[in-house]
Amino acid sequence: MQVKKDEYKLEYKLDIINKEFENCDDLVIREFDVGVDKDCKMAIVYIDGMTDKALISEFALNNLMVSSRVATPNDIKNNIEDLIKKKTIAITEIKEIKEMKECINNILVGETLLFIDNVEESILLSSRGWPTRSISEPQSEVVIRGARDGFTETLKVNTSLVRRRIRDTNLKIKNLSIGEKSKTDVALLYIEDIVNNDVLEEVKKRLDEIDIDVIQESGDIEQLIEDDCYSLFPQIQNTERPDVVASSLYEGRVAILVDNTPFALMVPVTLTTFLQSPDDYYERWIIASFVRIIRWIAAGFSLFLPSLYIAISSYHPDMLPTDLAVYLAATRQGVPFPAFTEAFIMEATLELLREAGVRLPRAIGSTIGIVGGLVIGQAAVQAGIVSPLMVIIVAITAISSFAIPSYNMAIGFRIYRFGFMIMASILGLYGIILVFLVMLIDLANLRSFGIPYLEPLCSVGENFKDLKDSIIRAPIPSMDTRPKMYTKKNRNRLDDKRKEIFGEDDIKK
Repeated sequence: MQVKKDEYKLEYKLDIINKEFENCDDLVIREFDVGVDKDCKMAIVYIDGMTDKALISEFALNNLMVSSRVATPNDIKNNIEDLIKKKTIAITEIKEIKEMKECINNILVGETLLFIDNVEESILLSSRGWPTRSISEPQSEVVIRGARDGFTETLKVNTSLVRRRIRDTNLKIKNLSIGEKSKTDVALLYIEDIVNNDVLEEVKKRLDEIDIDVIQESGDIEQLIEDDCYSLFPQIQNTERPDVVASSLYEGRVAILVDNTPFALMVPVTLTTFLQSPDDYYERWIIASFVRIIRWIAAGFSLFLPSLYIAISSYHPDMLPTDLAVYLAATRQGVPFPAFTEAFIMEATLELLREAGVRLPRAIGSTIGIVGGLVIGQAAVQAGIVSPLMVIIVAITAISSFAIPSYNMAIGFRIYRFGFMIMASILGLYGIILVFLVMLIDLANLRSFGIPYLEPLCSVGENFKDLKDSIIRAPIPSMDTRPKMYTKKNRNRLDDKRKEIFGEDDIKK
């Protein structure tokens, strides 16, 4: 028993803290006495720069020292815990902790620990207060119409942005800690009466199985829990927008927020998800459907345009009208390279310009990309390295890839584009069809947490209603049910009363 009593001593606890944080000059230990006759010793421990010093000084230290002057010695000796928790500390969130390991973990995440001599429990004082970036408009998902706030690198701010949009007690937020050394805070979000329980359990299982030292960004978790790490297509959606996360939760999906990054993850996903934009739901359905169709056409151009040029110019010129075939032959006259080499040079140059534009400062990155593309394209045509038609095709391909809302999906299409080009140079149109079949097989076999990647396109009969929000976006009154592929319970989300109030004929007018 004497050993146990020694563990309650303030000196014993502080020795453990000093050993664990040896050579850590940012650790602050403030020892002080409580009571007129110094009846009780206490110490506050925190890491400088990660806590709100004003909060601790005004509502913890000051109150402890002032209240101890009016408290009787008997109260201090016998009821010190109640005196602190119920009458002294004016901080909204406090918690008792017995294990020293848990105390150390909380100090590392920015909390303040109050240690009391001869008392087993330590008291956690919620005081996180590190510098944070203010809420601003997302840079990677710009919209014409919609909310302008975006996630930050602080998890609590991000969860509050979602909670602000979903004022429902069924929105559940489960906090996790992943990473043996980084101990990164992760939040799992779902709406309890809507979510697909099978998907939710699978997400929890995969997160629990992560055994890694460091989690720096949500991309680390994405790569650790995705179904097929060898596929070129993303199986998890990421976003900086709270409204996108809220919309996905309303559909029955699961969101994962990670501390230290503004990018949230959402599962499960399908192919159609990556060709949708928040603008689609804020504009009228005709405009949204027209824009979506343009995106699908742009995706086709991004995949097939350079390979079709190679196949037709090299193997199938007879497919073109005579005048166009003659013009194509005339533009390529004097070009020393075959069509594939010509296309590969231009595509590789475009990828270099794209990467350089991303790495350069934002103020000059876009300018360098545009000017570089124009100058290099014009110089290549004048030098006779490529034909003018090839420059036009590469430019249309680049513009088409920019029209795809998801950066990850656009990269997958860009990599497949080179596969199409290589096979088109070998087998012509047959090579394009062969690669297309391989891509379709990959898409058909792909799953995102048990959901087929090509839903609802691959099961039109079973999930016919889900087509209302796939290639086109139907009017909102007709989208009265949640997607069947995401949830099987509480599917009804809209009860259109207009027919009862106005009559069906008046609605059509």
